Amino acid sequence: MALSQRLFDAIVDGKAQLAQSLVEEELRAGAEAMALVSGTMIPAMDEVGKLFQEEEFFVPELLLSARAMKAAMEPLRPLLAAKGAKPAGVVVAGAVKGDLHDIGKNLVISMLEGAGFQVIDLGADVTPEAFVEAVRERRPQIVCLSALLTVTMEAMRATIAAIEVAGLRGEVKILVGGAPLSASYAREIGADGYGATAADAVALARRHVGLAN
Repeated sequence: MALSQRLFDAIVDGKAQLAQSLVEEELRAGAEAMALVSGTMIPAMDEVGKLFQEEEFFVPELLLSARAMKAAMEPLRPLLAAKGAKPAGVVVAGAVKGDLHDIGKNLVISMLEGAGFQVIDLGADVTPEAFVEAVRERRPQIVCLSALLTVTMEAMRATIAAIEVAGLRGEVKILVGGAPLSASYAREIGADGYGATAADAVALARRHVGLAN
């Protein structure tokens, strides 16, 4: 089996140590770093998202695959940085004010990183002002807001309003997600998209930066 197929399978199967060793083997054989990322690794994570959508994979499998992708990226990061390779896009993510639940947010971040995005994780219980500051300083293309509790959903509205008042709304696409949300609520509060799953969030992010899904 070709090395590239073995690397693809290792990421899909969530075998982190094997994925990293295969990347190192590919590099020794003369493979180009960006070609590995765009030709094998991102397609592997696309396959993971597809399997999740088809309910063949569940959250544990997603987490394992995301970990394998992260491990595979380790030998490549300095090479990509040296060549000035740019991420697919920059994302600011956080659970909104009052919400301490971050498992879903962390899963989305892992999947986004696996898809080639640079993600600034603001953590949980993030105030609207902290989101505004992050947008102003980091200039992301996308902001991801997460809420797991019904009582914290309104903090999403407040965060979007704060970004608008700061004059930054036109610079970012705002995506929202979390168990109590819906597409209609996302539209009501002025978000640009709603992701019911981590795979949905990645598909939306890719679309918003002009990448085909």
